[in-house]
Amino acid sequence: MKKPIYIFSSGELKRKDNTIYFENEEGQKFIPVENTSAIYVFGEVNVNKRFLEFLTQSGIILHFFNRYDYYVGTFYPREHLNSGYLILKQAQHYLDPEKRLKIAREFVVGASKNIQQVIRYYMNRGKQLSEVDDAIKKLDEKIEKCLNIEELMAVEGNIRDSYYRAFDVILGKQEFSFDHRSRRPPENYLNTLISFGNSLLYTVVLSEIYKTHLDPRIGFLHATNFRRFTLNLDVSEVFKPIIVDRVIFTLVGKNMITKEHFEKSMHGIVLKEKGMKIFVEEFENKLSTTFNHSRLGKNVSYRRLIRLELYKLEKHLIDEEEYKAFVARW
Repeated sequence: MKKPIYIFSSGELKRKDNTIYFENEEGQKFIPVENTSAIYVFGEVNVNKRFLEFLTQSGIILHFFNRYDYYVGTFYPREHLNSGYLILKQAQHYLDPEKRLKIAREFVVGASKNIQQVIRYYMNRGKQLSEVDDAIKKLDEKIEKCLNIEELMAVEGNIRDSYYRAFDVILGKQEFSFDHRSRRPPENYLNTLISFGNSLLYTVVLSEIYKTHLDPRIGFLHATNFRRFTLNLDVSEVFKPIIVDRVIFTLVGKNMITKEHFEKSMHGIVLKEKGMKIFVEEFENKLSTTFNHSRLGKNVSYRRLIRLELYKLEKHLIDEEEYKAFVARW
């Protein structure tokens, strides 16, 4: 199975014949092209046209993050699974308000149900979260009543605000108190972990979209525009609670990440390199974790689950099977 490569050091990515390697003052490290699905760059790394051409030929995506842990952008090679028919269907569903709302609503339903699963998981382990659970259930009832995307986004935002109130109860650590959601810049340790984890998930979903016939520029919940990919943001909403948030609860709960792994900068609080490596390792462990998929009757990994979600969306767009978001069953 192909795996992603993470580069935290500064240096240069180069091509040599039919392979690629990373070079810096410590020497050269070859990257096995046939086993690489994507490359994540966190250090100051130079690339050239010849290298990018080879990534295109090999179908390898290149994701860039800056020194403040922020996602910068992606080199998205020319699509090798282009389907004009599916792109037209995707655009038709976006341009039809009713069809767009139907898909967008399902993303929010999936996010809400998975959030409730996380809440119940910790309630069953003695955490006092009944008030949060009740608040989210009441908001969940409003999803089907939303008449447009704006109303849907508002309900989704309120569900997440209620959900974030549970983080302090789940973690029970003063130094990792939530307070409020802050992004650019994140104002405390927990917000830094949430932002970093969400950014990683966005890129993982984007990498999986590349392996389908879907166009990442046409989302349904998040508005399509001239600047960014949006479909990966949509699909990520379903998986944030059961992938990113569970990783954070593990890292903080088991003291794998402490306040010593952060530093303050003019861009807010950021993870040090060691902290990023610890997070990435646990994140990859989560993605490779397998569970028994009740519908398929076999074990699948969380990374594979994301791809299956995209296939379900494809079937919906071509009127083969109505899309229903994945909901965890623990």
